Amino acid sequence: MSPSPTNTIQHITYEQVCHRNNPGFVEVLYVTLNEPHKHFEELIRFFFSFHDPTTRNRQGNDTGFQYGSYIFYTDAEQKQIAKKVKEQLNTALKNGKIKTFQGKKVSTEVFAANHFILAKREHQEYLKKHPFGYW
Repeated sequence: MSPSPTNTIQHITYEQVCHRNNPGFVEVLYVTLNEPHKHFEELIRFFFSFHDPTTRNRQGNDTGFQYGSYIFYTDAEQKQIAKKVKEQLNTALKNGKIKTFQGKKVSTEVFAANHFILAKREHQEYLKKHPFGYW
């Protein structure tokens, strides 16, 4: 997915995404909800619970632009929910109510969903295929 709505690249390889001259794409999990108006906020809260949203362009051992924390929305209601939950998390961090993250401010970016390119099969469900990760 590209955070930039002006990115006109139609096809990109995994190697291009991972290169230091990444043309503006991030790795994402594309989720389709049956009833988004009922479950989107729950999904966003879950999203913030399984990664550190305070580390910019990094998730665990993975570093680089493509590993940034992003939320992509498809309508104004989703945008409002994502920003609200992000701000609630920032407030909790500021007030010291959450101490499990490395930083003190959420670096997650919120953008309109725009240009999604499906990864090649060998790059999908990586941890399912490699349960011990990179080791």
